[in-house]
Amino acid sequence: MPQEQTEKQIMSAEDIRRALVRMAHEIMERNAGAEGLALVGIRARGVPLAERLARDISQFEKVEVPVGALDITLYRDDIAIRRDRPIVRRTEIPFEIDHRTIVLVDDVLFTGRTVRAALDALMDLGRPRRIQLAVLVDRGHRELPIRADSVGKNVPTSRDEEIIVQLAEMDGTDQVVILKRRAQ
Repeated sequence: MPQEQTEKQIMSAEDIRRALVRMAHEIMERNAGAEGLALVGIRARGVPLAERLARDISQFEKVEVPVGALDITLYRDDIAIRRDRPIVRRTEIPFEIDHRTIVLVDDVLFTGRTVRAALDALMDLGRPRRIQLAVLVDRGHRELPIRADSVGKNVPTSRDEEIIVQLAEMDGTDQVVILKRRAQ
């Protein structure tokens, strides 16, 4: 039986901007400032989100927070069962992670498996003092005991729904939509 999809916007560009500003403040409060702090975006959409958070922090704290990009492709636990060939991108972390507080940044937190892979990849690069997690959308359905320290929006979903984050840097627009599949 064919499936029909419906799409509904759950965050506009302004909603995303406001959520990121709030998250940047939360990160600063949780860490009592930016000393020893760095942001690492999980490729792909975690990277521009980390860059935006760093810009927001810079605006109100008047300090530059370093930003890196982490590729987790080879750390995924589903790499052997995926139909598509994984595209390996570069990890670019232009600073030492040892003894720093690293805030991992991603667009959507779902099962927790992406974050687990990111933790493994990060630990192969050094020994951070502490690792925190910031996500734009938490949709639930955790399979691993992982929770975000900072969340832009909690969106309870069903398994037949998908959250799509679109960012201007990659997609030409800022929005978050939820796709729902319905049997016809």
